[in-house]
Amino acid sequence: MQPDMDVHSPSPSAEQQRAPIAEQHMPFLEKVMVQGNIPDPYDARDITEVVFRVMRDLMTTEAADRVADELHEDALDTQEKALQMEITDLWQDTNPIVGFLSRVRPPWQGPGIFKIDSDRFLFRVANESGMPPERDREQVVKAIFAATKAELSSERIAEIAQWMPEGRVAELWSEA
Repeated sequence: MQPDMDVHSPSPSAEQQRAPIAEQHMPFLEKVMVQGNIPDPYDARDITEVVFRVMRDLMTTEAADRVADELHEDALDTQEKALQMEITDLWQDTNPIVGFLSRVRPPWQGPGIFKIDSDRFLFRVANESGMPPERDREQVVKAIFAATKAELSSERIAEIAQWMPEGRVAELWSEA
């Protein structure tokens, strides 16, 4: 019988396990943090990445690429290297498999099991992002939408609006 070697080894803290945030993402993330009532920039980044993932799932690859082309701006102005990134980095999926699949599959619109309606959009954001339960998911999504719209042309904002599912998510995009 082999002894369990990991019993007494300390586990890394959540902060140590988190990927760094690029400095250029901080202004964007600060907007999300303030408007979304999110005190932690890492949570703001992680939730933003999931909102962007679900948004990309709604769009064609070409539409998502047009959005990415316009998001070359700093996200948060900080000296902390762990928080440095560009907004377009947030738009791109950090999971290479998910990123690849999102480029080869059709948009999740129309009838079928994978259709993303407003309820599924908000459900995915809350569950895939690990959003703390005390956060208002609609407030957070609206904050991310507002910060995103501030970085985009009116043409791109209108294009994204066409991809938003009817109902509450389309309203949040419009209100942001």
